[in-house]
Amino acid sequence: MSSVNLIVGSQMGSAEYVAEQLSDALNDQGINTQLHDQPEFNEIDQQNTIWLICTSTYGAGDYPENILSFVDDLSQVDDLSHLKYSVIALGDTSYDTYNLAGRNIDTLLSQKGAIQLAPRLELNILDEALPEDTALAWLDSWITKTGLK
Repeated sequence: MSSVNLIVGSQMGSAEYVAEQLSDALNDQGINTQLHDQPEFNEIDQQNTIWLICTSTYGAGDYPENILSFVDDLSQVDDLSHLKYSVIALGDTSYDTYNLAGRNIDTLLSQKGAIQLAPRLELNILDEALPEDTALAWLDSWITKTGLK
């Protein structure tokens, strides 16, 4: 069975909290997870695993500081056709750069040949529902699409 590597890009903690909630929910369903809140590209398994990247957008459409070196390393790789992934993007629709970091990392992975298992989930922090509640409601359909269960 595959495992899930939750890769977090979070400046203020929202994306980290969403990833922690998802990790707990996946573990409760018997799916092994590893949470990476300071991700290092070379230390994260790329075989027999699914990457679930949960990132917010910071500043003027930038990546959060904790994921910058990960994205830099990722951009240096030529072929990620062996990698399966999904992206959860958190942002604020009052900004022109809404979810730009999540959109950019999704595009980068796709350009490197990685296999997207489900469409990107975009969370607006201005919605009435808490981002983690929306992500948890989405999780069962994501599990089905990934074939984890």
